[in-house]
Amino acid sequence: MAEYLSVRCIVEALHKRLGLGWLAGRSGQTRRIRAQSNDPGSRSLVGHLNLIHPNQIQVLGNAELHYLNTLRKHSRHDVLEQLFCNQTVMLIICDDQCPSHGLVTLADKTHLPLLQSALPSHELISCLRYFFSNRLAETTVVHGVFMEVIGAGLLITGQSGIGKSELALELISRGHRLVADDAPNFARITPETLRGSCPHILEDFLEVRGLGVLNIRALFGDSAIKSSKYLHLIIDLCAQDQLTVDALDRLNGICYTRTILGLDIPVIALPVAPGRNLAVMVETAVRNHLLRMKGYYAGDDLAARQRRAMQA
Repeated sequence: MAEYLSVRCIVEALHKRLGLGWLAGRSGQTRRIRAQSNDPGSRSLVGHLNLIHPNQIQVLGNAELHYLNTLRKHSRHDVLEQLFCNQTVMLIICDDQCPSHGLVTLADKTHLPLLQSALPSHELISCLRYFFSNRLAETTVVHGVFMEVIGAGLLITGQSGIGKSELALELISRGHRLVADDAPNFARITPETLRGSCPHILEDFLEVRGLGVLNIRALFGDSAIKSSKYLHLIIDLCAQDQLTVDALDRLNGICYTRTILGLDIPVIALPVAPGRNLAVMVETAVRNHLLRMKGYYAGDDLAARQRRAMQA
């Protein structure tokens, strides 16, 4: 997880998308935007002008500039003093507005980066928040193969040599898509969402025992690769002889949850045995999971039918 981003890094990454242009304060390019923590006193990353709970990036649009211009001399001086304090890391003038000469002079004097954008304030703030949610998100690496199967983000896990890559290869041949092999990187981009992606060095590659490293994009085309996907389900491959009788649930299968970055992800344990068509079973497990997300459980339906039959 990145703990901070410098102003220079943000401008280089977003100057084309946001149309950012420097007005003053270039000497403050090394100032840092820090990731927002769970601490109640932690400052928000970006937002409209706020002097009570100041944002690290203060955005000034039509309304904010009009407010500053209507203040009396002493009141305006007090507001600008608060705005240009050490708590503010960066100022952005949006809506294609032009700041006053005094604002530009003060930015240079205090070494506070002052930039300008033609975008509306709400659009600029939305883009910045999305950017920070990705670049400053909490991340972790989970061993397994991450794929998109029937539109769902599926992580295939299991001990080394159990057949994860072979299963992934068969799923790819059936039209599903690979995101990352071996070391997918997961980021918690919202309180309820984990997004998985592939480290740059491993993009497009899948290692299959006996075949070596395969370039899936070169073999199956661009449609076989997905750059990123939200994680919905984990399928854990396990040897059949390792499962006890008590662990088996004939009605609902072997289901539990696994905590990743504080989120509980549903897990289905899938026994591996000779003669089982794992690709078909995985596809069916994903379809069944999607049904469960809608509230339908086949095991409960069967049990209800049995109760009705006994009562009749």
